[in-house]
Amino acid sequence: MLSVVGLATRDQPLITYLDHRTGHRQHLTAAEVGEWSARAAGLLRDGCGLVPGSRVAVLLPPHWRTAAVLLGAWSVGLEVSFRPRATAGLPVLEPGGSRPYDAVLVTPERLDDWLEDVPDGLHRYLVGTGTEPLADVPAGWLDWSVEVLRHGAAPADRPTLHASDPASPDGTSYDEWGRVATAVAEQLDLRVGDRLLVDAAEHDQPLKWLLKWLLAPLSAGASVVLCANLDPAARDAFAAAVQVTRVL
Repeated sequence: MLSVVGLATRDQPLITYLDHRTGHRQHLTAAEVGEWSARAAGLLRDGCGLVPGSRVAVLLPPHWRTAAVLLGAWSVGLEVSFRPRATAGLPVLEPGGSRPYDAVLVTPERLDDWLEDVPDGLHRYLVGTGTEPLADVPAGWLDWSVEVLRHGAAPADRPTLHASDPASPDGTSYDEWGRVATAVAEQLDLRVGDRLLVDAAEHDQPLKWLLKWLLAPLSAGASVVLCANLDPAARDAFAAAVQVTRVL
């Protein structure tokens, strides 16, 4: 559907993640995004044994690791469900929702939220947003940041995918996601070389904001600056400091 190749020069950040509370800062060039995506794909395909058409539930916020998970999953033909936060504990229904997912990836915060409806999965991973491995991993779960490093950063042989293949369990195809991403990029007036600032706290519903914080910028050849715990009063000064050209 989308490729990170050629979206930015090799030595410039394609995705930047900054947590203003903890100081966590991560800059990833297009090549590095590709490497992390390859590791994520290896974990799902080789580590979990998933094949094209397998279903993966993603309960993750805007984050560089989320980008790696999504791009990696799509590169090997998996159907990705962007699970929004549950409302008052009510389950989120979708086609095939009564059977376990082949893999589930969730942040520790959402796993511990008593209002959250975390779906069942044959393979279950906690994805932290900090720099260190997770200190406490419940039985039946694995730390994604540890497990993903067991897989190589070089792209492996990929299955033959078609534009009409489903990219999500509701049947939305790779071509449809790509066309919508292009349309959203045009709506946001994103251009090659733009640098888009995204406040992660305002865009934590994956299905609603995925196009704006990830797919649309990548389709336009723009780069993304994801900020967690951003002080609204300091936003303009920060945007100028990191040479932002668009604010979402």
